[in-house]
Amino acid sequence: MDLRFTPEEVAFREEVRHFFRTAQPESIRQKMLLGQQYTREDMLVWHRILEDKGWGVAPQWPKEWGGLDWNPVQAYIYNEEMLSSPALTPLAHINQVGSVIIAFGTDEQKTRFLKKIRRLEYWFCQGFSEPGAGSDLASLKTQAVRDGDHYVVNGSKLWSSHAHFSDWMYALVRTDPVAKKQKGISYLLIEMNTPGITVRPVITLDGHRHVNEVFFDNVRVPVSNRVGEENKGWDYAKFLLGHERMHIGRVGISKGRVAIAKQLAAQVMEDGRPLIDSARLREKIAAIEVELKAVEITNMRVVDEVRRQSGHRQDPKISVLKLKGSEMLQATLDILLEIAGPHALPLQHDFLEGDTTETIGPDWAATAALNYFFGRSRSITGGSNEVQRNIIAKGILGL
Repeated sequence: MDLRFTPEEVAFREEVRHFFRTAQPESIRQKMLLGQQYTREDMLVWHRILEDKGWGVAPQWPKEWGGLDWNPVQAYIYNEEMLSSPALTPLAHINQVGSVIIAFGTDEQKTRFLKKIRRLEYWFCQGFSEPGAGSDLASLKTQAVRDGDHYVVNGSKLWSSHAHFSDWMYALVRTDPVAKKQKGISYLLIEMNTPGITVRPVITLDGHRHVNEVFFDNVRVPVSNRVGEENKGWDYAKFLLGHERMHIGRVGISKGRVAIAKQLAAQVMEDGRPLIDSARLREKIAAIEVELKAVEITNMRVVDEVRRQSGHRQDPKISVLKLKGSEMLQATLDILLEIAGPHALPLQHDFLEGDTTETIGPDWAATAALNYFFGRSRSITGGSNEVQRNIIAKGILGL
């Protein structure tokens, strides 16, 4: 295994890094630096800039569907530099649902959906987790009963990010209630304005509406909106989650936060000395950097293996990335909160939402506590850390 980058890959990294740090509008960049909430218009503005560059929001897609057919190394470099810049990342669901349609969808589905997904004409949310079916996703109960050319869907989904302004949902539904629970699930594309769908907000610990509950009351979904075979949805979900977790360590975000933490700690004074002079703080930052390097190398190993393998086998090391990556994301937020100190205490929701520029104390401290609170969810999103430990125990340790 050779984890060194080629000269071409090094040059590509420099090009990507320069572009992200110069092409992104400063207003959007400041929101990313401060952890403020971006708007739909921010995403559309940034998308147009990416399109003008020729990269768009899905460069790893095949060229025939508007991508650039980037290999795993290029995609890894692109995502790492985007996150560490930090730049606004395209909605994760673009590549998640797009990759499933490309791999398992019909030609009609590819023609109908992929261009609109890539152009941000269709915004998708995810409909996987349910009350009682989060970590144990295969226990989901939302049911889809075949009625001629339609499925009739009843049930509910939980923690659906951006469902309140999405056009479509890709959802796992139970189409065979008597089969083994992993075997009776199908993968449907559901239009969110279909009669019978209700979206209700779930306000998270930072006071923001990131996620939602979605209820289905006799919602009719055309059978033509099913991706792949009936009752094979679990296989497609595993493919999607493996694709998602390729970048779920989000090392770039943590590296960027460490760099910011060092800069801020050099500015904050404590007892007449810069906070960065504190041996305890330096030890905490150094410990994070050591673990981050280990996660980064693991990520590179996974990318190298994906580059050389064929098929869609899911590497259990991806669970290591999810587990340790989420811990690093939380640790870096903890460091920033510690540096902010008392300035993080005032509850300043308006600043988090970008509705005001006035803050009590430094602007970078105004979102420190709110982002720290929301960051606790990283232990759950993308598959809970407890489940990842089970996968690691079985798939890597052989227990």
